[in-house]
Amino acid sequence: MKRYHPILVVIHWVMLVLIVMAWTSGQFVLEHTPNSDPGKIDALRMHMIVGLIAGALLILRLITKLRSEQPPHAKTGSALFDKAGVWAPWAFYVVILLIVASGMGTAVFAGLIEIVFQGSGAPLPANFDDVPPLGAHEFVAAILFLLVIGHVAAALYHQYWLKDGLFSRM
Repeated sequence: MKRYHPILVVIHWVMLVLIVMAWTSGQFVLEHTPNSDPGKIDALRMHMIVGLIAGALLILRLITKLRSEQPPHAKTGSALFDKAGVWAPWAFYVVILLIVASGMGTAVFAGLIEIVFQGSGAPLPANFDDVPPLGAHEFVAAILFLLVIGHVAAALYHQYWLKDGLFSRM
């Protein structure tokens, strides 16, 4: 087997888009928009929906991965890099799961479900400083960002340094 299951390939690229959307909206919109701005509710709604879709796709991806044949792990010639390549996908699963869980915790703790999705008319809290899951959410998002940078660097290393055709698998 040389390629991943087609469902895994599609989910990989869709999740990339969703994660970039969620991270970008969190870092550049939500972080800098005051809670008093009425537009923040729409931005939160989009951020939360994208996060929930990513979480659902993560579960589908994990089920598909466990039930389908996988290509052999790519070799780099370095035992350390080879081991990192084996563990990196599992790190992504754990980190994304933690981001979704901490996001859901933030939503519940701050009452965002009623405000954002049920149109309760209640304003957002003045700030989210007293919402403990938000700190975890932001911390794990930073870890995910570093994982993505490492993943892209590894893919480029395979493609342009090792020239082993790894891109064709995904």
